[in-house]
Amino acid sequence: MAVDPRTPVLIGSGQVNERGDDESPDPVELMATAAREAATARVLEAVDSIRVVNLLSWRYRDPGLLLGQQIGATDFTTRYSGVGGNVPQSLVNQACLDIQRGRADVVLIAGGERWRTRTRLRANGAKPDWPQQDETVPMADTDEDVPLAGAAELRIELVRPAHVYPLFEQALRIVAGESSDEHRRRVGELWSQFSAVAEQNPYAWSRNRVSAEEIWQPRPNNRMICWPYTKLMNSNNMVDQAAAIVLASAEAATRLEVASGKWVFPYAGTDSHDTYALGERADYHRSPAIRIAGRRALELSGCGIGDMEFVDVYSCFPSAVQVAATELGLPLADPQRPLTVTGGLTFAGGPWNNYVTHSIGTIAQHLVENPGSRGLITANGGYLTKHSIGVYGSQPPATEFRWEDVQSEVDREPTRHALEEWEGIGTVEAWTAPYDRDGNPEKAYVAVCTPGDARTLAVMTVPSDVHASVTEDIAGAKVQVRSDGTATLG
Repeated sequence: MAVDPRTPVLIGSGQVNERGDDESPDPVELMATAAREAATARVLEAVDSIRVVNLLSWRYRDPGLLLGQQIGATDFTTRYSGVGGNVPQSLVNQACLDIQRGRADVVLIAGGERWRTRTRLRANGAKPDWPQQDETVPMADTDEDVPLAGAAELRIELVRPAHVYPLFEQALRIVAGESSDEHRRRVGELWSQFSAVAEQNPYAWSRNRVSAEEIWQPRPNNRMICWPYTKLMNSNNMVDQAAAIVLASAEAATRLEVASGKWVFPYAGTDSHDTYALGERADYHRSPAIRIAGRRALELSGCGIGDMEFVDVYSCFPSAVQVAATELGLPLADPQRPLTVTGGLTFAGGPWNNYVTHSIGTIAQHLVENPGSRGLITANGGYLTKHSIGVYGSQPPATEFRWEDVQSEVDREPTRHALEEWEGIGTVEAWTAPYDRDGNPEKAYVAVCTPGDARTLAVMTVPSDVHASVTEDIAGAKVQVRSDGTATLG
C-alpha cells in the first residue's frame, strides 16, 4: 500500500494474564512478556522509545529502562506517564505525532499490574522480592499530574472514584425519571451485555457471562459497595495483567518486515478535560469534554460515529459509559455494536491506569481481522475528568494523522459556581452512600443546590438520614448544610 514513510502505524499488540499464586514475575517482567507477544525480537531490538503507563503495584525509578533491557532494545529513551485511565490513548496520540515528525521511529507503550498478588502478600504482612533500582539509576522523565481532589472534596473525604461515580449515576437516574429499581435493572442489563463480550474475549480476566439480575441485586458474593453500585458494577482491579502495543513509521515497519496486512492506522486523536473541581461541573449527567473531544476526533479522521464498526467506551463504572455514549451519540443497547470490545473493566479487568492499552490492542486485532473496518477508543481518567479519544482504521487514512487539544473549546462551556464552605438550607441534587462489609450504609455524600443555584458538597452521618438515602428517593429534598460540611435532611 502506498503511504507516506512517516505515517504512524500500530504494528503489534500483546496481552497477558498471570493467574498463578507465585509472586514472580514482577510487573516489568509481565510487561516484557506482553511485548514479546506484540512483536518479534527484531522489532523489539529496534524500539527507540519506551513509554510506560503509571503503575501502582511497585515503585521503580525507571521501569522503561528495565523493560528495554529485558526485551533486548539497544538504543532507546524512556518516559513514565502520569496517573489516569486516559493515559494509554494520550501516549498513542503523542507517539503518533513523534513518529510523524521524525522524533521517534519505533515506540513501545506498555503497562502492567500485579495488584492481586501485591494485595495478597500485604494481607500476610509480606512484600514481594521484585527488582529495586538504586539511586545510580536516574528517575525517568515523568508527566505532571493535576490533583483531582480539591479542598471541597478533601474536607468531607469524597476522594475515591468508587464514591464519586455513583453520584453521576443518581444524576442519570433523576434525569431519566426512573425509579431506583428501574434504573438499577437497566444498568444491570447494560453490564450483562459487557459480560457477554468478555465471555468471547480470550484475554478477559473473568469470562463468565452474568445475568442482569445477578449484577444489580446485592448478594453475599455481590455486596453493595456504594449506593446504587454493587461489587459487579465496579472496576475489578484485583488482577495481574499487562499489555503492550508497538507503533512505528510505515518506513520502519517495512524495514522490519512487518506485513502490511497487520498494520492498523491511527487516524486521529484528541485530548481534553472537564473541570477538575467536582462542584463546578454544570451537570453530573453530562461531559462537555467528551462531547467536544469525540466530535473533533471524528471530524479530524474524516469519519462519522456511524462509520465505527468497533467501539470501546471507557467503563470503570456504568455512569461513565452512559455519559460518554450519550455525548458521542451511541445507543446503549445495540447488539450489532456493543460499547466494548473487551468486556470492560469489571469483567475484562481494571488494571488501574492501564486498561486502555488492553482495549487498544483488542480493537487493533478486530480491525486486522476485518479489513476496511474502523474503530473508536475513549479513555477516561479521574472522576470522569480527563479524556483522550482515538480513531483507528485498517486502511490508510485519507490524510496524515491529526491530533488536537480541544481544551480551549471545552473551557468555553458553562460551569456551576462551587462553594467550598456554605451554611444554609439547600436541595439534594445527587447523592450516594458507601457501605461497610457487613452490608450497612456508613454515611451519605450529597451534592446540594443552594438557593442561588450554586453547588456545595456535604456529608450526612445521622443514621436515619443515611438510611433514608438508600430507601427513599430524596432528590429535591431539603437539606440543612453546616459550615463544617456536614448536613441533615429536613
